[in-house]
Amino acid sequence: MFALKSPRQITPLPLASLLATAFLLSACSKPAEKTQDIRPVRALVLESNSVDVNAEFSGEVRARVESRLGFRVGGKIVARKVDAGAVVKQGQVLMQLDAQDLQLAQAQALAGLRGAETSRDLSRAELKRYQELREKNFVSQAVLDTKQSAFKAAQAGVDSAQAAYRGQSNQAAYTSLVSDIDGVVTAVDAEAGQVVAAGAPVVRIAKSGEKEVVIGIPEDKVETLRHVSDVQVRLWAKPGQAVPGKIREIAPMADPATRTYTVKVAIPDSMAQARLGMTAMVQFASKTAVPQLKVPLTALFYEKAATSVWVVEQGVVKLVPVTIGGAAGNDLLLTSGVKAGQTVVTAGVNLLKPGQKVKILGDDLPTKAAAPATGAMQ
Repeated sequence: MFALKSPRQITPLPLASLLATAFLLSACSKPAEKTQDIRPVRALVLESNSVDVNAEFSGEVRARVESRLGFRVGGKIVARKVDAGAVVKQGQVLMQLDAQDLQLAQAQALAGLRGAETSRDLSRAELKRYQELREKNFVSQAVLDTKQSAFKAAQAGVDSAQAAYRGQSNQAAYTSLVSDIDGVVTAVDAEAGQVVAAGAPVVRIAKSGEKEVVIGIPEDKVETLRHVSDVQVRLWAKPGQAVPGKIREIAPMADPATRTYTVKVAIPDSMAQARLGMTAMVQFASKTAVPQLKVPLTALFYEKAATSVWVVEQGVVKLVPVTIGGAAGNDLLLTSGVKAGQTVVTAGVNLLKPGQKVKILGDDLPTKAAAPATGAMQ
């Protein structure tokens, strides 16, 4: 059996020994070093140019002349001879009405004409006889004057009947709707069996030849774009091909629904690939006295009502306030704050802070290409 020591026999450790032991233990474990976070970003090198793209708008290709055709008389449609998209020639029949009632009216007018001609012929023969009697002095001059008046009235009746017959003939001919231009049917607004009123549009035809792009521009751009002479048009289907356009018409008042002003831009006939209804982009450009820098919208950083960009210098970013001069498609034009040759962050701007180290993604720094000369498309 082991004998237990009494509390008086236990020797307590000195306080100095405890502190020394704690110091040795703390010295064995080194504190973790703090490493600065390096944020990966995308960036571009700014290049200056003297082309200011004031604005770019999308629109629709339309024919310069589009006719809405309708019958000159009312009636029931019995035949529709064209469909939307059909190419038609001048004089081609598009629709027909039921002409039975008008043909009866034409026949009635013809019968009235025949009766008037008969009365006129009778009156002419009678006048001739009375002229012979007057030469023999068998009748007085007053009787002869009466016969002459009767003949003139009969002739007037013939003229009236002829006019009525011609009018009814025209009415009967109006039952066939014919195209007065060469073009393409853009819409058909009535079908066979439908009763239409005189003048109601039933077929729309776009005239072959000149085309234009119709766009809507905001009210704050109307006066600026009115004086821009360099207008470029490119199709959405073929963005790499651009042709010069010309502003042909600017609406005098805004559209009540969209509050934009309708602008019609004429395009040359050489743009044969432009078909009706296609989407087109119209770009307005002009030379600027001061070169401007172009950056994507993602490069901007907004803080406290100020617009800035992150500039990379020796792997560290700093926030630089800038002034926006306008838009160029999906990019923005900067007029002050930065200069050509500086590196600007284009992605990840909301995750940065001043003085932070960054790493630009990619082996080679992507460079923003300078804008081409005035009149060229991006």
